[in-house]
Amino acid sequence: MLPIYVVNNHGQFNHLIQRMLRDLGIDARMIANTTPPEEVASGCRGMILGGGPSMERAGNAGQYLDLGLPVLGICLGLHIITATFGGTVRPGRSGGYGPIDVVIREHDEILKGYPSRIKVWASHADEVAVPPKGAVTLATSPVCENEAIAIPDRRIYGLQWHPEVSHSENGRLVYENFNRITLEFGSS
Repeated sequence: MLPIYVVNNHGQFNHLIQRMLRDLGIDARMIANTTPPEEVASGCRGMILGGGPSMERAGNAGQYLDLGLPVLGICLGLHIITATFGGTVRPGRSGGYGPIDVVIREHDEILKGYPSRIKVWASHADEVAVPPKGAVTLATSPVCENEAIAIPDRRIYGLQWHPEVSHSENGRLVYENFNRITLEFGSS
């Protein structure tokens, strides 16, 4: 079985994503965001676009969204998804890292099993102002209208928060859900 790729966008938590996947028994490999798209397409069953400092350092990550594979974007990964598909990212109103209460409005496949409210750890230095066409807003917060989105027909999901850090409530569930999505995709 092919692994899930964790695309390193130079963020401080990308290794925590890989560690959480490994702790869950999910085969995951970290790759540079400069990896050619054709290598990504043939080497994994899905990918997680990790966080990072800026869109300017996103490498080829936007090109990976056209490979037809399931994708989960975390923080900058969400912004890459949004910008690639025509949405708008803007500077956030509340800035740096910290705790936030998230309201889950749609329990899509990626948020399956969560209660309607959770406490998470997020950076709002930048955030999604306008989701891309065809996207569904899955979660909101008092400081951000688009804490989580999905483009369901493409199996693409994005979260503003970092489920891999211990401050995020039951973050492992997001990664278990994404693993299930990639397994279902691989068997279809």
